[in-house]
Amino acid sequence: MAKLRITQTKSAIKRPERQKRTLRALGITKLNQTVELDDTPQVLGMIKKVEHMLTVEKA
Repeated sequence: MAKLRITQTKSAIKRPERQKRTLRALGITKLNQTVELDDTPQVLGMIKKVEHMLTVEKA
């Protein structure tokens, strides 16, 4: 399965609690942290909700 490299580039301060929980569900807890996740429909949906705070690239 393809992998995605996801990096948080903008702060979650003053963002709705739902977006903060989405970042936590993706495994991101700090600014500039990078995680590698499988390219699944569930992960893509979460990325879509907070894409304004992330950088996504294929791993």
